[in-house]
Amino acid sequence: MSKPTHSTPRRAMVLAAGLGVRMRPLTDAMPKPLVPVAGKPLIDHVLDRLADAHVAHAVVNVHYLADMLVQHLASRTQPRIVISDERGLLLGTGGGIVRALPHLGHAPFLLINSDTIWIDGPQPNLSRLAQAFDPATMDALLLLAPTTGSIGYAGRGDFLMQNDGRLVRRGEREVAPYVYAGAAILSHALFADAPQGEFALTDLFDRATAQGRLHGLRLEGLWMHVGTPDAVAAAEAAIKASAR
Repeated sequence: MSKPTHSTPRRAMVLAAGLGVRMRPLTDAMPKPLVPVAGKPLIDHVLDRLADAHVAHAVVNVHYLADMLVQHLASRTQPRIVISDERGLLLGTGGGIVRALPHLGHAPFLLINSDTIWIDGPQPNLSRLAQAFDPATMDALLLLAPTTGSIGYAGRGDFLMQNDGRLVRRGEREVAPYVYAGAAILSHALFADAPQGEFALTDLFDRATAQGRLHGLRLEGLWMHVGTPDAVAAAEAAIKASAR
């Protein structure tokens, strides 16, 4: 078995093309990544975290109210932004990444949702992902938050995790202990023979699960699911409390 990589990937994909339907009315006039939380847009929380992790290039896909987002990102220098334009056709989480692959190099890269926020524990979670990722045994390593205790999340979870870190998707009637926290390290092997056009990234996660190559890492700290207007206030309260 090869040793896990220990340096954080230098390239990242930021998913920012969604319609933000559940965030209405805040998203009636702005894309969800620009919704402010604790004084700055959601996407800047994400990009600042990537900059702190020394990520040099971030590919951001855009679709809904794309001009506003592109204008906002134009002055960003750390990380350097590359726009993947999906104005003509929304490609879904999987299709959007496939379109952006030429900008993501050949090494494993970070994937992060533009609306995911967390408060780190003693060690930054992106560094922990990099230290744990092993391309010999993994096509994807997902950051997972506890289903209970996360701010703004009331779902039934996504995954069960085996002792070796491999993931199993919860059954239809099950409650799983972990929810995908919207950040991961992905190998290009995950996208071998991937379909073209619109499709969900979870399709590839399911294939990797069947091959035993989808792994998880529990988030240290506090994850905030900012999916609705009410969740914005809850996230701001948690951020304020952590700063005391």
